[in-house]
Amino acid sequence: MPATREDRAFGIVVYAVLGIVSLIVLYPLYYVLIASFSEPLKIMNGEIWLWPKGFTIDSYAKILDNDAILRGFLNTVLYTVAGTALNLTMTVLAAYPLSRSDFVGRSLFMGLMVFTMFFGGGLIPSYLLIKNLGLLDTFWVMILPGAVSIWNIIIMRTYFQQSIPPEIQEAAVIDGCSSFGTLLRVVLPLSMPILAVTVLFYAVGHWNAFFNALLYLSDRPKFPLQLILREILIQGQTDDMVRASTESAIKARQAVEGIKYAVLIVANIPMLLLYPFLQRYFVKGILVGAIKG
Repeated sequence: MPATREDRAFGIVVYAVLGIVSLIVLYPLYYVLIASFSEPLKIMNGEIWLWPKGFTIDSYAKILDNDAILRGFLNTVLYTVAGTALNLTMTVLAAYPLSRSDFVGRSLFMGLMVFTMFFGGGLIPSYLLIKNLGLLDTFWVMILPGAVSIWNIIIMRTYFQQSIPPEIQEAAVIDGCSSFGTLLRVVLPLSMPILAVTVLFYAVGHWNAFFNALLYLSDRPKFPLQLILREILIQGQTDDMVRASTESAIKARQAVEGIKYAVLIVANIPMLLLYPFLQRYFVKGILVGAIKG
């Protein structure tokens, strides 16, 4: 059926709106990228619009020379890898039993879990709990408090219910598989979309996390990259990255301006590289996992 004039007009409007929205979303990211390769003075004067001016990589060189940023980057990688591994393990071990119709009391346990999504102890009780557990200023304070997400458990449980036929699990049991063996040999190999989505959710959360570090960490060598970035963007603590050859406060301010944009690029590259590898699983995992079970 040929498109009518109204259909063509509607398509033009849709593409125009989507193009404008895409431009609004993407241009700030593009601006940060070109600003990171531009002379700081050009940035401060507002001369950067479509491409770098006074191309330079001095800001990136200063980052590589700064031990705090490199240490924060490595800390964040460690927190993200360890935290995501623990998150995924805990989520799978909680979601699989809740997806089984023969699990006695699953509605009760699900209700208790959902209850925690609406009510919490608050900031001060949480801090006192962390302190009494001896987790303050330790590696585990960045991992254990967020070891599992009830929302992700619900999504994964629904995926198991909707996408894994019970007959396959029953066949595995007949062949001699235990419940744990069925999970490892049958369920998980068929659940790559939801596993990929869950990994992405948890990894992005750990990579961008700074509030727990702000509350519970006081030892600077344990700071994640986001705390170092916060100091640069908000507190302006970049004096140690500005060389002694800087002759005036104006030049120091210029150096800081370039460093800000370069650190933003460095902080976001790992997550941007992660998305393409998980993209083919993302839509399927979200759509199937979101169906009410």
